[in-house]
Formats: sequence, C-alpha cells, structure tokens
Amino acid sequence: MSRPALEVADIFRDHGLAWRRANRGHLSHAQLKVMSAIEGCRTAALGGHVARCENEACGHTVIAYNSCRNRHCPKCQGSQAREWLEARKAELLEVPYFHVVFTLPPRIGSIAFQNKAVIYDLLFKASAETLLTIAADPKRLGVRIGFTSVLHTWGSAMTHHPHLHMIVPGGGISGDGTRWIISSEDYLLPVPVLSRLFRGKMLAMLKAAHEAGRLKFFGPHAGLTGRGAFKAFIEPLYHTKWHVHAKRPFAGPDQVLSYLARYTHRVALSNSRLIDANEKGVRFKYKDYRIEGPGRYKTMTLEPGEFIRRFMLHVLPKGFHRIRHYGLLARSRTKAETLAHARELIAAATPARPAQPAKKQKTDDSAARAEKPAHPCPRCGARMVIIETFKAGRTPRHRPALMPVAIRIDTS
Repeated sequence: MSRPALEVADIFRDHGLAWRRANRGHLSHAQLKVMSAIEGCRTAALGGHVARCENEACGHTVIAYNSCRNRHCPKCQGSQAREWLEARKAELLEVPYFHVVFTLPPRIGSIAFQNKAVIYDLLFKASAETLLTIAADPKRLGVRIGFTSVLHTWGSAMTHHPHLHMIVPGGGISGDGTRWIISSEDYLLPVPVLSRLFRGKMLAMLKAAHEAGRLKFFGPHAGLTGRGAFKAFIEPLYHTKWHVHAKRPFAGPDQVLSYLARYTHRVALSNSRLIDANEKGVRFKYKDYRIEGPGRYKTMTLEPGEFIRRFMLHVLPKGFHRIRHYGLLARSRTKAETLAHARELIAAATPARPAQPAKKQKTDDSAARAEKPAHPCPRCGARMVIIETFKAGRTPRHRPALMPVAIRIDTS
C-alpha cells in the first residue's frame, strides 16, 4: 500500500507544538488560529459525516471529515476557488485580457511585514489608482476600465515578497459612454509610465500613513518612528526602478478563468510541492525565477521550524480582503447594468465573425453524464448518500467493515 502524500498539516502536527513553544509571545492570534485549523482539517477533530452506497449489494461506506475552510489551508482552496470562479463567469467580457503585476521593493516589504493591514491596503490603492489614471488619460486609451487584483505575499521559496496580480480586460468604455475602445492586441498601457506613477503614489501614501501614526516599527526598524528617519529611509526609493510587469494577453475568457483558478485561492505553499520531511528538514520544490529554462526548477530543504516560520509569514490580518475588484468590475448596485452596457458596446465594436458550424451533440454521452450521480460510489458507481453526521471529537456510530483511508465528499 502506498504511503499517503505528505501535507503541510503533517509538518504542523509533528513540529508545530515545539515551534509554538519556542516562539511563545511572538505569535499573533491569527497565526495560532491558522495552525490549529490546518492541523485539524479533515480529521475527527472537526467532525464529519458517514456516506454509504445506496446499492445494498455493494454497501461501500466511507467516513468523510469536515474541512476547516481556512483561507490559508492548502487542502481547502479547491472548493472555494470553484465557488468563486462560478460567480465570476457572469462578469467575463469577450475581449483579450492582460496580466499586470505590481511589486513592492524589498525596502518597503521589510516594513510591510510589521504593518500588513496598512501597507498591503496601500499597495491595492496605489496600483489601482495608477491603472485607472493612466487608462483614462486621453493620450493613452482614454477609457474607464475594470480589473481584478489578487494579493500574493510570497516568493516561490516562501520568502516575504508582496505583489499584486491584476487581470485586466483589453479596453474600456469611452469617457462619453458611447463606445468600447479596444487596446492593442499585444499592448495595454506603457509599463515605464505605470511604474513611475505607481512609485509616486505609493511613496506619497506611505508618507501620509506615517504622519497619521498608522505605521508601527519594531526591532531593527524601531528608529523609523521619527519623521526625519522615515523620510531618509524612503528617500532612495524615489531614485530606483519599481517593477511593474505586463504579460502577454490571454487568448480569451476561458484562459482567464483557468488562470484565475490557479492564482486567486493559492496559498504560500501547496501540498503538491512537498517532497519529504523528517526531524532534520522539510524538502520541497520551488522555482528560481532568475533562471530561464528547465534549470529554474529546484528543490530546497529547510529546518522544520524555519519551514513553519516562512509559511506563517503569509497569514493575513483578520478580515483583510486579498481579492478586490475595481472600475467597471467594482462591487456596486449598478455593476450588472454596467457590464451589460459594456457587452453591447463590445458587440458593436467587434467585427461580425463568420458563423461556425454547429458541433454535433453526443446525445448518448450527454445522457450518461446527466444520469451520473453527483457523488458516485468508487466501487460500483451508484449514488453515495449521507447516513450520519457527527460532531467534532465524536466517534461515528456507522463504520466501514474494514476501515479505509478517509476521503472527502464535498457536499457544499
């Protein structure tokens, strides 16, 4: 029998208690809560349900434990991503989409860790204002655009690396609201202009936050409390290049959804990247983005405590939203009407496509899919039904004759 795949939860269960004791007094309540959730996810600690095949001749029975549904848990992001993506389908426009990345310089990243809620929020605001301002400039596109921003705080090796991924439709509504103006097929907005404006806005917002007393400093940065010291700290950033990266456009809405599925609900390290772990270290796969080609795929080994420390660097403050929508996609009572108007303008601006021959329908296959149960029995294919639910810490009354490896049946 093959061994179960290694999970972040296994490392937390084996080494988390010692790490918490060693760092007592230095961990936030949010961090402790995340560790507890991941350790208990899909175990008897959270309760669950028992499902049995409705085919009496089969009677296959499984115990499925509840998910923690914590947004930092590597096991819980799949179902949450599917739910989120289903809601986004209605917002997709039939235009090319661009991928733009705004990255904070390491100098700001070093103080962002001590001021997550404030500086991450400023990153969202400065980048959004930058994109909206340049897009509206008559010298550029001269349009109202919309986009979705997703915060990532990690590099591939789980180091602290705050940056925003933006998914941007290629074009927008003209200032008078009468036309959809299409961007170039391979060009959205000038990156050097975006970079300079982003730098100016972010530094101005940081100064204002410091003067308002919203920033806190500890350890090696404790001296930045004074106005003069903080000004001297950020002054060099006015003369450095800030990284804004615009990737090639996606082929269409389907590719956008596929991309979003990979990025929106990602955590600092997925279970699939883990290789092995023992008392001496945790080995995992990562990418070295400084290298092009196959050589960028490497492995790294970290002492268990250091592995946990890096993972916990990326716990977000309670209530902080790391996916936000702006412009035409901003949440409002008129959002549906705005998108409907955008679609009308896009249709008017897009040359009519030649009619495509209708695809042959495989009625037999469609009927088979329609009859297939949502949760089929892995043995006979009949429907699995829930026969019992049990609370956290309780033992289910119904148990398989031979205890199998517990699986999850997502009933949400």
